Amino acid sequence: MLNLRYIIDNQDEIRLNISRRKMNVDLDKFLELYQQAHAIDRDIQETNRRANEHAASLKAIKGRPSAEELQTGRDLKELRDNLRGKLCGIETELSDLHGAIPNLIDPRVPDGATDEENVVREYGITARPEFDFEVRDHVQLGELHDLFDFASGSRVAGQGFYYLKGDAVRLDLALQLYAIDILELHGFTVHTTPDMARLEVIASTGYNPRGEESQIYSIDGTDLGLIATSEITLAGIHADTLIDERELPILMGGLSHCFRKEAGGSGRGTRGLYRVHQFSKVEMFAFSHPDQAEDLHEKILDIEKEIFDGLGIHYRVVENATGDLGASAYRKFDMEAWMPGRDSYGEVTSVSNCTDYQARRMKVRMRSSSTGKSAGLVHTLNGTAIATGRAMLSVLETYQEGDGSIRIPEPLQAVMGKDKLSV
Repeated sequence: MLNLRYIIDNQDEIRLNISRRKMNVDLDKFLELYQQAHAIDRDIQETNRRANEHAASLKAIKGRPSAEELQTGRDLKELRDNLRGKLCGIETELSDLHGAIPNLIDPRVPDGATDEENVVREYGITARPEFDFEVRDHVQLGELHDLFDFASGSRVAGQGFYYLKGDAVRLDLALQLYAIDILELHGFTVHTTPDMARLEVIASTGYNPRGEESQIYSIDGTDLGLIATSEITLAGIHADTLIDERELPILMGGLSHCFRKEAGGSGRGTRGLYRVHQFSKVEMFAFSHPDQAEDLHEKILDIEKEIFDGLGIHYRVVENATGDLGASAYRKFDMEAWMPGRDSYGEVTSVSNCTDYQARRMKVRMRSSSTGKSAGLVHTLNGTAIATGRAMLSVLETYQEGDGSIRIPEPLQAVMGKDKLSV
């Protein structure tokens, strides 16, 4: 979240920031509640002062206090308790609105309401594939090679769930291991993470764990939700800690299942593995010194490009427009792979610089190596290494042949145990 004092002192900037992001945040209500909370806090302090004075006067009385004097003490206590209860309710609502106010925006971010206004930054080194036959999409290829079972997944768990079968299972694992190998070469410590997190941890990373618009599955009767990304669980590792600045950056990889309530949609562009409720993902997450964050943002993007260049997948990198950033991101890039079955690009990775937005709520600070004292908040960054569903989609459609066979990219062949899926 943003610094509270900064919001109060820079209301016009915050209002413009919300407008540029096309977000519905009631800043006026937030400011009203802030003033109410301060007024009640002043009343509590005044009531405490009066209560302390009254208590001191009772001690000075020789003999038993009168009924009226005792009642005055009870009235002051009741008033203080009522004020505290009222303040607690206001602070809860104020905290929710505070958490909804988005991060600031890098001045280089282009204005735009949706992802259609994202700006192309560059294209990958692999050319867009060309075919001299009628292209099949990954669902058709899956039927040909018996790779997926969408019907049973829908029957067992609902629309948007699926089974991987046979070679698809190995392909899923091969993509994970391929990404993990590259992350470790770049100094990331890889973790398997819990698939659930406390709702307060989910909220601290900028995800909304409650309400109709939430993409988080909450577990009834608990304070837990299924994670949408291991960014959430990796961020939580250092919550409420003081990190020596000499340890920064801390580079972590996370392997987890991811669960999202987003609607499955309909039509050729969203069918199959493209938009589902559960998938496996290898994520990158970093705690950094503020001075390191910009270079680290580019480094994580370079790793994403290295992964897809190694797979021989054509892609483009886009800079997200203001309306497509998400609340936490100060600046964000997406990689969109060419998906022949869709005859269009589709997002496969993203990488975000969140500055101190997440760290403030998680209370992750750094300690000066020279003074031993707190030196401010760390910055956080996150990026996708491999989301296996969409990466699998890209591989299957890119490497298909006219007879329906599918070549296997060289980095995946060892785990697959073959170089081709033959018909």
